[in-house]
Amino acid sequence: MITVTADKPAQKLQLVDAVQRLGVAYHFEQEMEDALEKIYHDDFDNNDEVALYTVSLRFRLLRQQGFKVSCDVFEKFKDDEGKFRASLVKDVQGILSLYEAGHLAIRGEDILDEAIAFTRTHLQSMVSHDVCPNNLAEQINHALDCPLRRALPRVETRFFLSVYPRDDKHDKTLLKNTSEGIKCHHTVSS
Repeated sequence: MITVTADKPAQKLQLVDAVQRLGVAYHFEQEMEDALEKIYHDDFDNNDEVALYTVSLRFRLLRQQGFKVSCDVFEKFKDDEGKFRASLVKDVQGILSLYEAGHLAIRGEDILDEAIAFTRTHLQSMVSHDVCPNNLAEQINHALDCPLRRALPRVETRFFLSVYPRDDKHDKTLLKNTSEGIKCHHTVSS
């Protein structure tokens, strides 16, 4: 499913993320492993046109799976003074993704500590000033309360099932199959 429905690395990353967060990764283990292995060896992080969201998502997914990924991929998002560029705050999805990626820091990775501080401040401001859509504000509040790295898988799945259908880019086939699988599981469990 991952290799069939997503042909670009960014699309594959989004699909792998959705599969994991919907709690159905065990159905696609080999496909996900193959896709992430290929993405790991692709050098698209060094392309200046790759968005913060994609770089952050790639970093998080690869680190979660045990790949050695350098936090230096985020250097290109800093200004001449060594701070994250102020213009990044326009990319709410990117800021949220960087926040989640920052929680996969290894001791001594100062850039990820800076990323968490930078993104937390701006995410809290966005929510308090009501500048993002409800669905995104809900995801931000959820992430600020409990980043993915610290979340319980079932709780995260339940939450993600409530927001994913409202995402404009959701995969209808994946969502339908996930919903049917959950209904089937509840029927068997009852």
